[in-house]
Amino acid sequence: MPPKFDPNDPAIAELLQLFKSFGLSETKSAEAIRNPKTAATLKEIVVACNLAEHPLDDKQSGLVALLANQGGKLPEEERNYIARAIADGRLKTTNQLSAAIKYVEKNPPPIDDAVFDRACGVGFSITSAELYTAIKDLVGPNPSWDKLNALLGATKQDATLQWANSLDVKNTLEAVLTELAGPKPAAPAKGAKAAPVASTSKGSTSTSTGANPTPAQVNDRSVFEEGFLGKLHRVGENPQKHEERRKEHLEWTKGKVFTRFPPEPNGFLHIGHSKAIFVNFGYAAHNGGHCYLRYDDTNPEAEEARYFESILEVVRWLGYEPFKITYSSDHFQKLYELAVELTKRGLAYVCHCTGEEINAARGGAERGPRYACKHRDRPIEESLEEFEKMKRGEYKPGEAILRMKQDLEDGNPQMWDLVAYRVLNTPHHRTGDKWVIYPTYDFTHCLCDSFENITHSLCTTEFIQSRVSYEWLCNALDIYCPRQSEYGRLNIQGTVMSKRKLKKLVDQKHVMDWDDPRLYTLIALRRRGVPPGAIKSFVGSLGVSTSASNIQVSRFEQAVREHLELNVPRLLMVIKPLKVTIENLAEDFVKMIEKPLHPKVPELGTSTIPYTRTIYIDEDDFRLEDSKDYFRLAPGKSVGLFQAPYPITYVSHKTDESGKVVEVICREENTGPPKKPKAFIQWVAEHPASGSPIRIDELRVFHRLFKSDDPAAEPDFLKDVAPDTLEVVKGAIVEIGFLPLAKKAFSQALKEGRERTNKANAQTSKELTVPEEISHDDTPKATAEQLVGNEVVRFQGLRVAYFALDKDAKLSCFEESEAQTPGLHPGDKLILNRIVSLKEDSGKSA
Repeated sequence: MPPKFDPNDPAIAELLQLFKSFGLSETKSAEAIRNPKTAATLKEIVVACNLAEHPLDDKQSGLVALLANQGGKLPEEERNYIARAIADGRLKTTNQLSAAIKYVEKNPPPIDDAVFDRACGVGFSITSAELYTAIKDLVGPNPSWDKLNALLGATKQDATLQWANSLDVKNTLEAVLTELAGPKPAAPAKGAKAAPVASTSKGSTSTSTGANPTPAQVNDRSVFEEGFLGKLHRVGENPQKHEERRKEHLEWTKGKVFTRFPPEPNGFLHIGHSKAIFVNFGYAAHNGGHCYLRYDDTNPEAEEARYFESILEVVRWLGYEPFKITYSSDHFQKLYELAVELTKRGLAYVCHCTGEEINAARGGAERGPRYACKHRDRPIEESLEEFEKMKRGEYKPGEAILRMKQDLEDGNPQMWDLVAYRVLNTPHHRTGDKWVIYPTYDFTHCLCDSFENITHSLCTTEFIQSRVSYEWLCNALDIYCPRQSEYGRLNIQGTVMSKRKLKKLVDQKHVMDWDDPRLYTLIALRRRGVPPGAIKSFVGSLGVSTSASNIQVSRFEQAVREHLELNVPRLLMVIKPLKVTIENLAEDFVKMIEKPLHPKVPELGTSTIPYTRTIYIDEDDFRLEDSKDYFRLAPGKSVGLFQAPYPITYVSHKTDESGKVVEVICREENTGPPKKPKAFIQWVAEHPASGSPIRIDELRVFHRLFKSDDPAAEPDFLKDVAPDTLEVVKGAIVEIGFLPLAKKAFSQALKEGRERTNKANAQTSKELTVPEEISHDDTPKATAEQLVGNEVVRFQGLRVAYFALDKDAKLSCFEESEAQTPGLHPGDKLILNRIVSLKEDSGKSA
């Protein structure tokens, strides 16, 4: 048999038909045929086991092909026994297949079915509790993180654990080590010796590895164990004013890492927040700890329900599950009591100065001498009485504030008697009208960190000066003092992230809404089709340090391309259709062609498309004026069609009244040995019976919104808005493989979303409590729908760009059963967004 794959060779054509008859895809069949020994063995197996009479599914047929490749030297009887074990469903994985080959090599017939099944893990199942017990037994009495790799290797040799899911094994092993040996140690700096790992308290029974997944496609070691994050203190090593506070903290945390992501619910999160989410959730998860989602809801004037809901949705969409969802408002009563206590200690006072007076006392714009306001030394009892008046609503906003009595001589402005409480006559979404005084961020943040036993208070460098006031307040009240550590924030050039500026863009109709794909809010990036994994990979690739990351848009888009490259299927797509009639094909000619959805990722599967007399190519793939450097269709030229059997050659063309070419007549070069064309172009066939082509109502291309790299620096940033940044293309078409792809992507995402949501709700339901003072609990709930939107349908239009389904699109195939007429249905609306181009645009960039 010739090693060259020639589908016109009768012998190869016969093999191709045989292999496809038992369920092997055309692509895998061709791969098998290219290896003569594998092809011969596979043919023997198919015939001997009569597989063509009972076709297998994709996974089973793939295992049979793998058997032919790996078991070619096995005797026929043993080989066929394994093939039948695959066909009857006993062998389901490559690990089981490898074990089966090894077993029959050492145990000649007759084969004992029961012994064979045990040796190959047939019917294996293990509960989480059983897995935990087996791994704990394997770890033994001397647990150590140094043994992690050796223990992972040992699980592959264990008679039970070798058949368990490898990810479950790894996660459970890390949970056991965390319980017995303490948190995973950070990697030591170069040249330094690793410090010993502190053990957790005896009696700990927690086996959780955290609900938050470690970010995909980033080097955990470099991001979380080296650099800024690698140098962070260990749990309990942060300085305390009182040693008993450290002991209480360690007893509560059991040595686990606890972080928090504390957004203000006064707007939609943007790309910069993705780094904060990545750092806080990722660092906790990497160290076997937990991360809170805490809403900093201390300003009811700016907070809206939609922001609360969107924040949770974005966090979960990025792949993280909060340990608990909490609010600063959970602690309003306790915060008030501590404000009273601070005043009793002579470290707070009620001030009636105006904003201008306070600014002047701090040195003013000229940075002159600072001086205390006239209320600073008022008697403690007087301040307590005035604070109570504030609480009773006897003062209007701006007439009285509670200030911390810090150190006016300190060079740090964050020690210049910051405001702790102010009056706001606005009902709160959770506490209603109970409070008319609300704590400030400077008073609230560190105290909530303390209440929640945060081990690492991670924030961006603009809060460096706040660290001293953070520690001052905790120590002034003699409570546990978390350690604040600051990293550089993430900025993307050519956009704005200020909520005020974003609101102007929305209000003045420069964009459609907060989720307009031209913006860099996370809901906009999601709508555009950017996968969450691409964002995490991008953030992880930048590393975490104290320096700000000011990144070009092109670098972000390249990270998105790299993520999409091997993760989304490729479909034939024509943006500006030009009709082509192949004159030497019959009017009713149709050939169904099975083609891979990705040439390098066979796991993505295949699609079957029609090839007919009438096809459409892109207008840009045909021209009347030929040239030496032009290799597509033109008078006198031939061109290949992707996946089609033969090239086509120009014969003539037709034009409309304006002289525009509206149809090209070609012939198929289907006689004699086919000549390899110099170029291949995409195409889509006209075939109503199969629903081809799929016509796209709108294809939206989003260009860069601003002309400059730093629009925020402009006095009037709106003047920097570029013209014509939204391009809407109508009339584009795509192959019929789009609809089954869309349905599969949506249903699979929904299934995974429901599984993940059920797990998350089960883990957190016992943890959530609502303080008595909260009039109603409107905590956003975890739902599968938060994780699944139209944007899960992503693909590459071959040689065009990457696209995703827009939220305004409607496809009936998402709701209907398999038994439906092919193609789009009445009421369907197909709207696609370009995610990114295939390479950086030379002009406008998406």
